[in-house]
Amino acid sequence: MKSIIKQQFSVTYRYDIHFTAGLFTPENPLLGRFFSERLEDAVPKLLVVLDEGVAKHHPILAERIHDYFRDKPAVDLIGEIMIVPGGELIKNSRENVDRIIEAVDRHGIDRHSYIMAIGGGAVLDAVGYASAIAHRGIRHIRVPTTVLAQNDSGMGVKNGINYSGKKNFVGTFSPPVAVFNDNLFLLTLNDRAWASGISEAVKVALIKDAAFFEWIEAHADRLRRRDSDVMDYLIFRCAELHLQHIAGADPFEFGSSRPLDFGHWSAHKLEQLSGFEVLHGEAVAIGIALDTVYSAITDRLHPGDAQRVLTLFQKLGLPIFHPLLEGNGTTHPLLTGLEEFREHLGGRLTIMLLQGIGRGVEVHELDKERVLRAAAALQEGVNLVS
Repeated sequence: MKSIIKQQFSVTYRYDIHFTAGLFTPENPLLGRFFSERLEDAVPKLLVVLDEGVAKHHPILAERIHDYFRDKPAVDLIGEIMIVPGGELIKNSRENVDRIIEAVDRHGIDRHSYIMAIGGGAVLDAVGYASAIAHRGIRHIRVPTTVLAQNDSGMGVKNGINYSGKKNFVGTFSPPVAVFNDNLFLLTLNDRAWASGISEAVKVALIKDAAFFEWIEAHADRLRRRDSDVMDYLIFRCAELHLQHIAGADPFEFGSSRPLDFGHWSAHKLEQLSGFEVLHGEAVAIGIALDTVYSAITDRLHPGDAQRVLTLFQKLGLPIFHPLLEGNGTTHPLLTGLEEFREHLGGRLTIMLLQGIGRGVEVHELDKERVLRAAAALQEGVNLVS
């Protein structure tokens, strides 16, 4: 008698990242064409979930969305546009996820319908999570509205919310069906939000593309002055590099290797310690600075290259240290964060460090004393090449 049946199959995912301006203006055919090309036997429903901050800065956006879809027979827009809190507030409890699922039930949204999230990365994460668990998966469309979201979270395959103070403790791997990057949304960002999202581009350049890092260096002043053309290229190239990694490596993170989490192990801890007052992009900049200095201290990275990274963040107006990362002994927040990250990975620690600009290297242990030395160097503002 046979005692085992072996099963194996593959699932192909495809989604496009669109770059446009004025997504919901009448003369822009992009969304209308998207739904027309996917029309099946029945006209699908569309539920739109809108970031409260975006609604505030674009007060006629909801009206424009209704106007845009009024003459689009390929999709049936639900009359209620849901407004949800932006930032980490939406991820810190299940309340808004439950509201979205309740709306799915009330409006008869089925698995052939769509849920569109318009907002920053946190809103995309939470709405994506709700979309993934309602009916075991409803088609999800992302419209990222921040530099950070257009650079990173908007195009990935992860969704989630926070739990018990731990970032992204509950979540899913579920790709969107499409992403629409509208650069006009970036014009209403404050300077802090504009700058913080650039850290994710620096991250992917440091581990994958030295030429892109040099381009960011050369254009740092224009980026800080909010040059839209320069930002458009940065977002496009950053998206290319992220998607190349997702397609060619381990998109659902079955292993413990997460190169795109470079700088994130300490960043997540800093966000938690600050009650999420420190923006994700700011925390990532600090985390990258820490791991860059650690790479230099451990003789992996030339000190001059490490100094280039720190100087670039300063030119971009991004922090490289925060007082919340101060501490002592085994209760030092950085060491606590390292153990939490090890747990999040599944037991085996894998950290991305630098062995050159554009060249990452994975390690499975960090020397705790040297981690604290790196933090102290950042705190004191030490010039690494002096």
